[in-house]
Amino acid sequence: MRYRVIQWATGAMGKTCLRALIDDPRMQLVGLYVYGQDKAGRDAGDIARRPATGVIATRDVDEILALEADVVIHCARLAPPYGSHDTEILRLLASGKNVISINGYSCPEHWGGERLAALQAACAAGRSTLMAAGLNPGFAAEQLAVVATGVCSELDQVEVVESVDCRAVRNPDYVFQILGFGSDPARVDANDPAWGPASSLNGMYAEVIAAMAEHLGLDLDRIDTDHRVFPATEDLSVAAGPIARGGVSHVNWRWLGVVGGAPKLIMSIHWYMEPAHLDEPDPPLWRIHVRGQPGVRISVELEKRVGDATATSAEQLGVAGTVINAIPRVCAAPPGVMTRPLATPFRGAALASLAPASSLV
Repeated sequence: MRYRVIQWATGAMGKTCLRALIDDPRMQLVGLYVYGQDKAGRDAGDIARRPATGVIATRDVDEILALEADVVIHCARLAPPYGSHDTEILRLLASGKNVISINGYSCPEHWGGERLAALQAACAAGRSTLMAAGLNPGFAAEQLAVVATGVCSELDQVEVVESVDCRAVRNPDYVFQILGFGSDPARVDANDPAWGPASSLNGMYAEVIAAMAEHLGLDLDRIDTDHRVFPATEDLSVAAGPIARGGVSHVNWRWLGVVGGAPKLIMSIHWYMEPAHLDEPDPPLWRIHVRGQPGVRISVELEKRVGDATATSAEQLGVAGTVINAIPRVCAAPPGVMTRPLATPFRGAALASLAPASSLV
């Protein structure tokens, strides 16, 4: 079968997802929502640097809601506070469209209360499902790290460390406002949940920890933060603009899932504009360390196909791949909020249609 898909947003990640949808014969692009006025009215193929599709980009949400579609790939840019995209996602779900998000919603059950109730009500109204995809959140912690514990008879701790060189990121608003680079370290309390970047990320990665705990059958006491910022050792010139010496050039975000009074699940993310504060100058994208009996160490890098000279990064391609592979899962699932299954592998055309959701991993 072909899945009717709407792409929501066309930033760097969204545009890569759009290309993947256009290129995949199992997918039928039926709609495209954009935020920028300069993209509205253009053919999706033009935006994606592909042949014309006949699908015209719109900034009118009502046009999107009126479309018949199986799923919406929601790639809106992260914006403070976490949950700021709930309103549009609730409308999409209530209109009968499944939604896959690349920026959160890994485990909405973590919050309970009114927020969860609103998401569940929208899913019930539209008989639709909400699920997360992506790399981190997504593949690294909720899938790869959890699966690695399968060799353990005893589990002490799971730690996922991500290291991302941000020097090539071009959007200055995203780099300096959303991510907090260039700030004065003396005036920043990275563990203050009201600080802009923390208000965006804390909720998203709390759900990552909660999803890991759900898969592992662990009862969380709480989720603590241990965020740290580091100053630039010299004046830096990066793609988004200058960072003066002493301004924040490296943020280490750390979330600790406490179980039985001790940190059991740790997510550590290094976003850096210089390698000076890293433990090693060229770290892998992810290091996964499972401490237990036995323990497991995994180092993971992503790479592009040999000969691919495009500007699209392996990480962007990886996000698009996780989305494509998640589409059959979310479309086969019963209505409601859904924690991503432990495995959403590539499926060839002969395996594209899935059994009922009850038989899934």
